[in-house]
Amino acid sequence: MRSLSVPLLALSALLVIGAPVGLVAQGAVTRVEENVRFEPQGLIVGQLQAGTQVRVESTEGPWSRITFEGLVWENSLQRREGGAFDLIVSAEEGENLRAEPAGRIIGRLNSGTLLNEISRGGGWIRVRRTAWMWSASLTATEGATPPATPTAPRTAAAPAPAPAPAPAATAAPAPARAPAESADAAGSDWVRAGDRGTSVLTAPDGDTMVVARQGAELRVTAREGNWARVRVEGWVWLPSTESAAGAGGRPDVILRGLTAATIAREPERYRGRLVSLTLQHISLEEAESVRTDFRVGEAFILARSVEGDRMFVYVAFPPEQLDEVRRLQPLERMEVVGRVRTGAAALTGNPVLDLVDFRRLR
Repeated sequence: MRSLSVPLLALSALLVIGAPVGLVAQGAVTRVEENVRFEPQGLIVGQLQAGTQVRVESTEGPWSRITFEGLVWENSLQRREGGAFDLIVSAEEGENLRAEPAGRIIGRLNSGTLLNEISRGGGWIRVRRTAWMWSASLTATEGATPPATPTAPRTAAAPAPAPAPAPAATAAPAPARAPAESADAAGSDWVRAGDRGTSVLTAPDGDTMVVARQGAELRVTAREGNWARVRVEGWVWLPSTESAAGAGGRPDVILRGLTAATIAREPERYRGRLVSLTLQHISLEEAESVRTDFRVGEAFILARSVEGDRMFVYVAFPPEQLDEVRRLQPLERMEVVGRVRTGAAALTGNPVLDLVDFRRLR
């Protein structure tokens, strides 16, 4: 297997350049598959496929605040009382967003994502959500922005089967004592997760970040009406984590929140560090002699960052992982944990990682 040809690399490059400028209050279409976030650089609430129509409400630096609509299977949603949103994705694995009932998939919504209902019928609910997306992944469409679908008035509905349990549902947390060992906890307020667990949200009326299990103790750092800002504190045994051994045989801390471009800008700083990147699989390759950062014939994954920089990343892997890597499909997303062999390859200037682990993102 040989490296990608120049025309294919050039075509890939065309997909990621030419970011829109000044997209404000107008129609746009997604140029590539992209994450949708609660806030810039914030929690991912879902993904939209390439070619999905959105409305850009405003921009903030390299980010655009967008509104999108679609249809979701009714049984994967649950009614939510109070707040700015009236539905929550209750399916544990998330749910597809479609252009029409049982039709083309235009995106994927994560479990715990909040939505507004527009209309419903035939087991499907049309929903709307405003969130954030990397502006470079959008292209302005010609003409005026089509008006949003008006929200249908609320009417009494016939009894329906009980929906799937919402991951965020819980009784109000009950007060709990602070752990005696916590020296800085004296005088602090603590709450304990209820019988069904307690959802920790990005903000009041926000999306679900994590669900604290029954009995978990949460430290209250601020209050706002019936809402409390909390902090989860605890200890983990590092050898039991997925961190690989670092210097002196001690487990490494995995660096998260980096981009491929950041690693490439400071290659010496990140050389040898363990990093986590969300990448899109392009192809499986074998290194030729011109790739001096590899052994001749060494197998590697050609991948691309899914974050704003859209930079190519090379991921070398051991022979025993070949069968698993071969199962990756083109353009499939994966979360890669790898050690930085070099932050900037001699031939291309792109990061090269030694694969430690990867997880396919469905």
